[in-house]
Amino acid sequence: MTNEFHPIKVTSHAVLVEDRENGEQLIHSETPLSDYARCLTDQLAHWVSKTPDVVFIAQRNEQDEWVKYTYAETYQKVKQLASWLLTQPVSEDRPIAFLCGNSIEHLLLALAGYYIGVPHSPVSPAYSLVAKDYSKLKHVIDLLSPGLVVVDTLAPYETAISAVCDEQTQVAVMKGTTVPEKIANPTIAFDEFWEHDVDESIEALNQKVSGDTVAKILFTSGTTGMPKGVMNTQRMLCANAVMIRDTMTFLKDQPPVMVDWLPWNHTFGGNHNISIALYNGGTLYLDDGKPTEAHFGKTLRNLAEVAPTVYFNVPKGFELLVAKLEKDEELAKKFFSRLQFTFFAAAGMAQHIWDALDALAIKYTGKKIPMLTGLGATETAPSAMFASVEESASGVIGTPAPGVTLKLVPNSGKLEVRVKAVTVMPGYWRQPELSKKAFDEEGFYCLGDAVAYLDPADPNRGFRFDGRVSEDFKLDSGTWVSAGTLRARFISEFAPLVQDVVLCGADRSDISALVFPDMYQCQQLVEGPLTPEELVNHPVVRATFEQKLKEFEAKGTGSSTVVKRILLQHVAPSLDAHEVTDKGSLNQRNVQQNRADQVEMLYSVPQSVSVISV
Repeated sequence: MTNEFHPIKVTSHAVLVEDRENGEQLIHSETPLSDYARCLTDQLAHWVSKTPDVVFIAQRNEQDEWVKYTYAETYQKVKQLASWLLTQPVSEDRPIAFLCGNSIEHLLLALAGYYIGVPHSPVSPAYSLVAKDYSKLKHVIDLLSPGLVVVDTLAPYETAISAVCDEQTQVAVMKGTTVPEKIANPTIAFDEFWEHDVDESIEALNQKVSGDTVAKILFTSGTTGMPKGVMNTQRMLCANAVMIRDTMTFLKDQPPVMVDWLPWNHTFGGNHNISIALYNGGTLYLDDGKPTEAHFGKTLRNLAEVAPTVYFNVPKGFELLVAKLEKDEELAKKFFSRLQFTFFAAAGMAQHIWDALDALAIKYTGKKIPMLTGLGATETAPSAMFASVEESASGVIGTPAPGVTLKLVPNSGKLEVRVKAVTVMPGYWRQPELSKKAFDEEGFYCLGDAVAYLDPADPNRGFRFDGRVSEDFKLDSGTWVSAGTLRARFISEFAPLVQDVVLCGADRSDISALVFPDMYQCQQLVEGPLTPEELVNHPVVRATFEQKLKEFEAKGTGSSTVVKRILLQHVAPSLDAHEVTDKGSLNQRNVQQNRADQVEMLYSVPQSVSVISV
């Protein structure tokens, strides 16, 4: 396979290392951060003056046709919606709460809030539509005290709204009926204010918006408890966009065309990707699909029509895409026809998926398409680190972005990483005690992640991800287990049969695991269809996992790198039980607590017949 990449301007940022007597290190980017806009709507105005007729945002309507808004049309609509917001009980203290997913209406109303200094909060739709007890949604709404709640259609959200909102809170409905059946709240249709007259007083309010103005409140996924509302300021969003452009410098030369499904209630889609499009005069096609077997067909249909120049996804999305591209030559030709760059985040990419994507790029373009990743968090807007094209590989996270300083703190044999930059949050919305705990005595945000040098003798090569400090544990021998690293290896080695895994073994003699299989992939091993419980107990499925477990053990180098026993889970992790976040991340601690009987089963003597061992 060729090692050549298509030429593209991606800047690798050298670092300066400052050693401290206590063993800590400060890692600075040698590249200063470039100037950035006062607020995101200033950048919108910039492109109105430069390229008013370029499409900014597009989405399919109910007739399956693309509805498109140019930069000029977007700016006019933002001013109309900002004028309507003046008539609503929203303010810097009473934000807009979006309970629904991505849409043109969602984005333009959010930008209208930006224009006059009214923050918004895109709340995970799962809290309303999947959860049953609404505890997370109530926690979020109580913290926000929203002046306006927004949904796409009313009926699916009524039960949730009645459970968490007071009856005075107005509900704005994008589409369909506004006649409620289960709530007493006042409702209004978007059609009633979409063509609102522009009120010139919005200009004075816009001039009061500064870098310190809270633009949005993004709630963390709650991997360690109830969600926390991360305050994202205008400075954070604009500086993050420039950090990205100072690394992906090709964005300055050609405005990106993006086909993107990533949800806006997460920082990857809602900050990283929207800002890339808006800040660089690009075009964002809203993808109505997502990386599941049931919905990925919509993504493929969109990619068959719109060839992206840059493509962002989570590893599962790339896994599904690779499988389709290998079978569909026309789709592959279209996808690679003008693709310059790919990027993944949110989880580690299995190396075999990466290799397959490289092979496809070579087949259809003659060279590899550069793929990057990095490290960030909701609290860092999100970008903090980027890998170089040359060093990019599964697990590599690179060097600090321009304007970022890292502090590496020795912690239980690892290097815990902390961050200071203008892109770091001022704190959590209305949670001062949690805000205080998030920072150390020098004002560095404590990520909770660990990193390791690719080469301690050459810091400019960057770092690899070394797991979550809080997830590591010791065996009874005193040996530390790097849970994040081992988990990533396990999922990669068992691909594509495993969705996720919870490693067990604290104060035990060896490591075992609760394994959440990919039921679709397991079904391909046997004739069916079978229920999840029947699948995990099928002799062929069990034999396949047993063989993979033996192969995994053979590659281990000691007790901290070997999983001795596994128990396949047929019951999916529960959102209501706080086992899983809305974006699919497992809460390792809660899963083990809720399934303590199964953890004990892994270590029972004699061994349970349900356990697979080596």
